[in-house]
Amino acid sequence: MPTYPTFGFLTPQNMGLLTDLYELTMADSYFRQGMNDWATFDVFVRELPADRSFLVSAGLEAVLHYLEHVRFDGEALDYLRSLNRFSEGFLDYLRDFRFSGSVRAIPEGEVFFPQEPLLEVTAPRIETQVIETFLLNTLNFQVTIASKAARVVLAAQGCGVIDFSPRRDHGADAALKVARASYIAGCIGTSCVLAGQLYGIPVFGTMAHSYVMSFPDELSAFRAFAADFPENSVLLIDTYDTIKGAERAIIVAREMAARGHRLRGVRLDSGDLVATSRQVRALLNAAGLRETQIVLSGGLNEFKVADLLQAGAVADAFGVGTELGTSADAPFVEGVYKLVEDAEGYRVKLSTGKATLPGRKQVWRTADTKGIPQHDTIALAEETGPPGAGPLLVEVMRDGRTVRPDDLDEMRARCRDRLALLPSPLPVLRGSGTFPVRLSPALEALRVRMYEEAARENG
Repeated sequence: MPTYPTFGFLTPQNMGLLTDLYELTMADSYFRQGMNDWATFDVFVRELPADRSFLVSAGLEAVLHYLEHVRFDGEALDYLRSLNRFSEGFLDYLRDFRFSGSVRAIPEGEVFFPQEPLLEVTAPRIETQVIETFLLNTLNFQVTIASKAARVVLAAQGCGVIDFSPRRDHGADAALKVARASYIAGCIGTSCVLAGQLYGIPVFGTMAHSYVMSFPDELSAFRAFAADFPENSVLLIDTYDTIKGAERAIIVAREMAARGHRLRGVRLDSGDLVATSRQVRALLNAAGLRETQIVLSGGLNEFKVADLLQAGAVADAFGVGTELGTSADAPFVEGVYKLVEDAEGYRVKLSTGKATLPGRKQVWRTADTKGIPQHDTIALAEETGPPGAGPLLVEVMRDGRTVRPDDLDEMRARCRDRLALLPSPLPVLRGSGTFPVRLSPALEALRVRMYEEAARENG
């Protein structure tokens, strides 16, 4: 049985083993064959999931941390030796393993599209091979969540969105990544306290129905909570009867006001959220509690949030849980990691439906005079971009060290600005996107030539 705890077992000493077996067997073969020249790999997403028109970059900070700290300690090497697969020379190589390469990437919070390199790694071949699994594990998940969260934020039309998902996320590590990725995408905070500590994300919470049910009556529960948390009371009012719950919340709010405090909000988690939110808002306003906010929750997603607001629901914030933390309607993106160039020249893959673009590249975004993107151009790295276009890929690591750290506020601001400038023809919630992504003439010519050559040589 494992001797590590069920949470927090990944350490710098063993994180090298968080890889697929074939990464290590290929690396050992490269080692034995003397093939450790430099190579460049791209991470890109092949296609959009259903009902998606854009993706949001997330997860880069974790990738850079991993690349700086990945190691193989004695226990990891003993385990690999016990598999009776690897050469002693290769195990000795892993003992001193350090990532020494360079990375260019699209910064977190940026909007991007299929086929565009999200991240480019250039390093000795063995290093590029060993890190593949972690990079894809990290980027695929966090891009999925950030893209989902951005959709919910857009649907909320300026109302706050809170990540309520930790209890439904697929593991402890996932809960932290969801909180961070969704915050980058525009959520105002999370219910996950550990994420608040680790990342400085605002934390939010109300109360559960079980709290209300633990008291002799609803009013007693509300009074106790307001007395214990006079600066942060948000009362859950739908345990029994929502309207009566609102009336009792008003009683407590008046009692709080007499003591110099204010009821921050009420939460509705069930029933006809359109009708009851309107009734509750009217009751609160009539009682002079216009600043008391209404939080709606209960099985929400971007479609339900949009429908609620269109139907006239009144809300200051939405708590979104399961469907945000699991991206329930599209729980993955097909991000891949492919060799595009090495010391021998450009590389290309021809597999049906999985062909790749050769060479180190840059993505150039062309916008109109208002800053609204018009099209992207994928070009070879050495090419000059189209007039007026800006590059998306930036250097983030050199010689195995991070050179361009972003903070969370920068990522969040970037995403906010990009979402505000999404081209209006793009469907925000329903329907796949059609944002134009072009190949530069030089890259297109290289692609055609390499496809033809590879087909002749390997067909």
